[in-house]
Amino acid sequence: MNIKQNQCNVYERNGQLVFTLNSEIVLPKDAPVRLLSAQLEELDYEKLYRAYSPKGRKSAADPRVLFKVLVHGYLCGIYSSRKLEEACRYRIDFMWLLEDSKAPDHATLARFRTGRCREVVEDLFYQFVNQLEEMGETDHKTVFIDGTKIESRAGRYRFVWRKSVEKQLAKVKQQVEEATSCTTAAELRRRQEDAAQKLCFVHGSGKRKSPEQKEWERLSGLLERWEKYEHSLTVLGKTRNSYAKTDEDATFMRMKEDHMRNGQLKPGYNVQIGVNSEYITGIEVFSDRNDVKTLRPMLRRMERFHQARYEEVTADAGYESLDNYLYLDTMGQICFIKPANHDQKKSKKFKKQIGRAENMTYDPDEDCFTCTQGRRLPLRRECSEWKDGQLVSNSWYRCENCVGCPCRAQCCRAKNADRPKEIVLQKTFWEKRAQAAVNISTDRGIHLRLCRSIQAEGAFALLKQDFGFRRFLTRGRANVRTELFLLALAFNLKKLWRKREHGRLQVCVSEKLTA
Repeated sequence: MNIKQNQCNVYERNGQLVFTLNSEIVLPKDAPVRLLSAQLEELDYEKLYRAYSPKGRKSAADPRVLFKVLVHGYLCGIYSSRKLEEACRYRIDFMWLLEDSKAPDHATLARFRTGRCREVVEDLFYQFVNQLEEMGETDHKTVFIDGTKIESRAGRYRFVWRKSVEKQLAKVKQQVEEATSCTTAAELRRRQEDAAQKLCFVHGSGKRKSPEQKEWERLSGLLERWEKYEHSLTVLGKTRNSYAKTDEDATFMRMKEDHMRNGQLKPGYNVQIGVNSEYITGIEVFSDRNDVKTLRPMLRRMERFHQARYEEVTADAGYESLDNYLYLDTMGQICFIKPANHDQKKSKKFKKQIGRAENMTYDPDEDCFTCTQGRRLPLRRECSEWKDGQLVSNSWYRCENCVGCPCRAQCCRAKNADRPKEIVLQKTFWEKRAQAAVNISTDRGIHLRLCRSIQAEGAFALLKQDFGFRRFLTRGRANVRTELFLLALAFNLKKLWRKREHGRLQVCVSEKLTA
């Protein structure tokens, strides 16, 4: 009887003895939720508590506990607020995590995720990353960068395209200019406001509108369309060509998971991660369809929170650009970016294209190319400009004599038979690409490329397949970032638990966690 009393509470309800089982007894010692609770307990929640007002009634659930519940839900693949509420009521691991407090309802969980948690989740995530660094699990030697596209919750058939907006805006401007000679929407609005004060408006059946009122209403309709199109261009910015009406931060892009198999564009986000030692040490979301312009802000964001800079950066060909090469060179980081033409250069088709600069011999001393027929292409002119603190040059090379060349048809595309072969080359980019090709061909480069495909691409594979995260539940970039940080935190905790179970942690760390 004494043993049973130690394991459960006994009380009477409706004339029956009820035994309340102690979750501490039922939950295994090596359960992932125990590690999750222990690690998250060491985080500093000062910013989270400051987000709550000292006035009014206290929250029914402790914010620290709510955060643990959210992270554990993402670790278990439970993302819906209603399913999280159900898990808190019936699952023993969630009950243990709640610390005998009442299970929160779905509205509380939803408000917490898109409200106060949104303001501090990034800080809490990087706190845990710093914990991993203190454990010796991560370092600042190498970071593997990769990106993927995840579908937004926005409607798939309510979108805005840049070309359509620009076309319609030009029509509206033309109509307004013909009628009023106004060149801006603000000018037209002032004119409409002045005209409204002088008009006597009539409405309803049996009323006849004056020609002045009809013209005013027509121009007001044009003004409304003008402002709507200008707002659309503001949302699109300089780089985007589309956005979803129900989520203006989402861009229509092609997804790999195309279940309809028709290349359908879907609203989504470009998710970028940085991986080190199998852990996600940085994550960010962008609206860009490609990865080129995401590398610099991604590295800057990670450097800001890590207070350190990675020595080596490894990425695939989608990140290759002159701006990225110059940035890594300026920051003193070793570049292991795969050139876009690295695999093409090995093909027979590419080698047969004798007009390419890659298939010609270059003499750096004379700054001259030599074609397959032995004819020289010396430097004709060059222009340079400063970019990111470095001198960037563009060069033009021209063949001395192409007359009588048997390979002219294959080499030169100029319609004029007398015009010699020319090569326009972004020389600085050419040099940086050549250096990157040398870097990835070394033993170190081959090893890092192999590790990138395992760690970075493997992380996305686990998030989509094991975690089942293929579509965001919220709208807006701020809410989407919150989901990503919760997901990345759950991923790192599960990775830490897996390493501990397989004995891959350091001895001191393993002893600390199992104590």
